[in-house]
Amino acid sequence: MAVSIAGIISVVVFYLLILAIGIWAGRKRTKGADNKEEDIMVAGRNIGTVVGVFTMTATWVGGGYINGTAEAVYTDGLLWCQAPFGYALSLFAGGLLFAKPMREQGYVTMLDPFQQKFGQRMGGLLYLPAFCGEVFWAAAILNALAAALTVIIELDRNTSVILSAVIAMGYTVVGGLYSVAYTDVVQLICMFIGLWLCIPFAFSNDSVGSISDTNLLGTIESSDVGIWLDFGLLLIFGGIPWQVYFQRVLSSKTVKGAQILSFAAGIGCFVMAVPPFMLGAVAKVTAWNETEYGKDPGEHDESGMVVPLAMMYLTPKWVAFLGLGAISAAVMSSADSSILSAASMFARNIYRNIFRQSASEKEIILVMRIAIVFTGIVACVMALTISSVYALWALSSDLVYVLLFPQLLMVVHFKKHCNTYGSLASFLIAFFFRAAGGEDVLSLPALIEYPYYDEVEKVQLFPFRTLCMIISLVVLVAVSKTAEILFRRGILEEKHDYFKCFIGPEIIGDAGKSSIVKALH
Repeated sequence: MAVSIAGIISVVVFYLLILAIGIWAGRKRTKGADNKEEDIMVAGRNIGTVVGVFTMTATWVGGGYINGTAEAVYTDGLLWCQAPFGYALSLFAGGLLFAKPMREQGYVTMLDPFQQKFGQRMGGLLYLPAFCGEVFWAAAILNALAAALTVIIELDRNTSVILSAVIAMGYTVVGGLYSVAYTDVVQLICMFIGLWLCIPFAFSNDSVGSISDTNLLGTIESSDVGIWLDFGLLLIFGGIPWQVYFQRVLSSKTVKGAQILSFAAGIGCFVMAVPPFMLGAVAKVTAWNETEYGKDPGEHDESGMVVPLAMMYLTPKWVAFLGLGAISAAVMSSADSSILSAASMFARNIYRNIFRQSASEKEIILVMRIAIVFTGIVACVMALTISSVYALWALSSDLVYVLLFPQLLMVVHFKKHCNTYGSLASFLIAFFFRAAGGEDVLSLPALIEYPYYDEVEKVQLFPFRTLCMIISLVVLVAVSKTAEILFRRGILEEKHDYFKCFIGPEIIGDAGKSSIVKALH
């Protein structure tokens, strides 16, 4: 098939619109605020509730979210479509547990409380799983867009990925979170209209059968309960320790607004899952051999492309082009957020806090803009060269759940019961147990066969990711308390306190707290 000129025009118009809005939003910032670090990273804490809800929802509802929801319904049924429910509950849990204390403390990034409590270098170590998660996620959703553009308008895959990444980097560099937030508003509206417009046309196609004739609910075998619970808990609690989430929480004008936008965005994520759920259901009852496509996606390892395929072959061309705009919006609204999040943490928590503590705000902003470009290029290269980038993102999500969630929970709510010794031990031991569980993506065999291990399929049926998360939490508390006892009781001398958690008067009591705070900074 030849490249669709009309389709390319529609994509170019949409991209120009997004770029224009992003540049406008960047210039909308208060005069004289250009050099303020917080102005770029958290929009000067001036994001209202309505815009906050839009940008939070748009960030979560990415191309992977839309394609993944439809694919899960198409292949396994609603019971295995866990992402919409998991992410919605994740936003509610984040609003209940973390939005208020994080916003009250005035943090700029998710890593700030880690570095204040555990020291700059330990915070830098915790940056690694956070960075991998953001970059792999951006690359995965750029891949999703490439698939859609290839199916619908026959645009070269490499061209589509590079163009999308350049546009997203462009307006993010110009305006930071201001640009990202205001473009998210337009992108979410485009998603909503474009996806819902496809539904009636897809259902009325002659090749689509009756929904009542298929099992949309799916089944969960008794042997799969552990896996189902494991991924459900991973989505709920592993969906919290992400800078893309806290960037919006911390940009809210008020503490109450930070909580409201979390709850409202949770509802928004669930609502936005309805169209891809319906498209997945349509794809499940479609006689694909009767369509112009001529083959069943599920039989040709193309289940992940059922959304663009349904748009292309079950709706009129003009509807497919608008639907493509919806997917493009979903991808860019998530990609720009991930790129900005990774760059913000690097500029503030790595470059300044570890290497250049005397750096000016202008220097930090320059470094952040360079980091935006670098991160965008890395994500783009991954999307172009790594076929299993979505699987890599899934793996990084494991690490976020296992390594970051327990530490975030402790450092925010139980700060007195953790320290750097516990943090480092928790990180290393939890990483070992997770890696020892095996990983197909990296061709890692299972060194530890957890209960109910399937010897034939080589699959862990036990919820071992959640077990590793619990091990991480227990080790963090146990080692922290052990170190505290050893130093405070004089069993270990002060000179052996290499992380300087108990130096000086802290061993005696509360009188030394001020000195400890200075040391940690």
